[in-house]
Amino acid sequence: MPATSSQPQRPRSGPRRDEAARLAVLHAADDLLVEHGFGGLTVEAIARRAGVAKQTIYRWWPSKVEILLDTLIEDTGKRLPFPTGGPTAASISGYLRAFVRFLTRDPAGKVLLALIAEAQHNPATAKSLHERYLDPRRDQERDMLTRAIESGEISPRLSADEAIDALVGPLVYRALTGSTIPRDLVDTLVEDLLRPRST
Repeated sequence: MPATSSQPQRPRSGPRRDEAARLAVLHAADDLLVEHGFGGLTVEAIARRAGVAKQTIYRWWPSKVEILLDTLIEDTGKRLPFPTGGPTAASISGYLRAFVRFLTRDPAGKVLLALIAEAQHNPATAKSLHERYLDPRRDQERDMLTRAIESGEISPRLSADEAIDALVGPLVYRALTGSTIPRDLVDTLVEDLLRPRST
């Protein structure tokens, strides 16, 4: 799943001095990915859209993948937060419904799907995606489920990691294949996999 300020810092090719230019690059990459797809996204196009020199981008980012990861991490932290307070079956369901909206409606969700697809045949992309986004996000999701288990809110049939895969996998698969994600799918997955205890 989908990262917060605790994410590992991206590789840096040079110092950052202009926050406005940095944000312009991230927004340009986001927009151009949605418009042209990963294959059609180039550093040259990002530079033109952001109004910065291509050399400036290469001083700050070694590749377009790292630009997209910065965009993804920043946007996920803002638009896909974890539930506050003690996690419950209801708050976990809410988080997963928010994840569905993120995948299907948010430009940053398109970035995530594009990076997952690219990672299938690019080992360097897969490594960066795991190290900078997927693994830290998984740590937070595991903590969410573990705290809910310890408080007696849920009683999953699987381990926390297996439960995360079983919950998130169908959502990502349907998004990757362009299928709709039924509204009741999340509730069914939570009910079947986490088995909330009656009070």
